[in-house]
Amino acid sequence: MLRQNSNTARPNLGARFALGQTFITPGAQEALEISGETPIQFLRRHVGADWGELSEEDVAENELSLREGFRLLSAYRTAKGQKIWVITEADRSATTILLPSEY
Repeated sequence: MLRQNSNTARPNLGARFALGQTFITPGAQEALEISGETPIQFLRRHVGADWGELSEEDVAENELSLREGFRLLSAYRTAKGQKIWVITEADRSATTILLPSEY
């Protein structure tokens, strides 16, 4: 079950793309609560094209996806070391924060 976070379609300075509606899975929400972090910290990095812990190949894929309108993926670790993903759909209608195991 996804929990809707907010609609972030409004302009954001420094944003490289629209997030659309944002969602967070229960596992990701729990991981952020445990680490004392908030979803917005990771959404800001993602929308600013800070892709986190991705290989050079995946970074290049995201740069292509920005130009061509494909799906975008970022991978981060919380302060407690839990890996989380942030995925924006190709049509930029939605962005989801989730654990890799919830994919």
